[in-house]
Amino acid sequence: MFKNMTLGQYFPGNSPIHRLDPRTKLLATVAYIVLIFLVKTFWGYLGVLAFLGVVVALSGVRFGYVVKGLKPLLFIILFTMVINAFFTSSGTVYWQWKFLSLSSGGILLAVHMALRLTFLVLGTQLLTLTTPPLMLTDAIESLLKPLKAIKLPVHELAMMMSIALRFIPTLMEETDKLMKAQASRGADFESGNLFRRAKNMVPLLVPLFVSAFRRADELALAMEARCYRGGEGRTRLKVLRFTRLDAYALIAMLVFTAFLLVDFFVLGK
Repeated sequence: MFKNMTLGQYFPGNSPIHRLDPRTKLLATVAYIVLIFLVKTFWGYLGVLAFLGVVVALSGVRFGYVVKGLKPLLFIILFTMVINAFFTSSGTVYWQWKFLSLSSGGILLAVHMALRLTFLVLGTQLLTLTTPPLMLTDAIESLLKPLKAIKLPVHELAMMMSIALRFIPTLMEETDKLMKAQASRGADFESGNLFRRAKNMVPLLVPLFVSAFRRADELALAMEARCYRGGEGRTRLKVLRFTRLDAYALIAMLVFTAFLLVDFFVLGK
């Protein structure tokens, strides 16, 4: 399961998406997240799929590799569909039992949420797949720089966010190793109902937390050994610069935004 986790991993390359300024990709990703939840029609979802397909093709990342990131989240997507389908009562009611009901509005909302979550995962993971963690840190720090006026520790905040993203695959790999080690000693993580399986996961928490704290301590020592003292006076090997490619990307994003706004305000009525 955890070997399919692609969030936080970096896929090296020299594609047009890789060469974009990380600030451009970060702003485009935030806009994409907001716009996804404005889609209401079939044509809107088709436009999102076409846009996403073009971006994946330009990134050089295999589409199968991108889709693989959905596998660990399939349960969450299916659970969201069930909750929306049976706890939303609107339109024509097909079946009802006590507080549970299955209606046309509930089914439609369930499909909408499943598609939105799917496109959300597929689109946002491209940010980490095509951007090195250090570049992502610099981008976040650059975009949050105005908040320094209110004494917000922008550099430290950006560093923490990028480290958290960087260590997601590491923690997932560590969890997978612990599950295999305990399974070899007789632990059962597959059989039983949902609550029993959740209870069987509890023994994983203590060694996982111990490993995470030990790794954090080692990282802090390594940063101190390299004389890391925060963002003050820090220089960068690669200075962030907007190029013509970024201008083209922003224009494409504006066109995509206009299309989804038309879908929301005109076609979605």
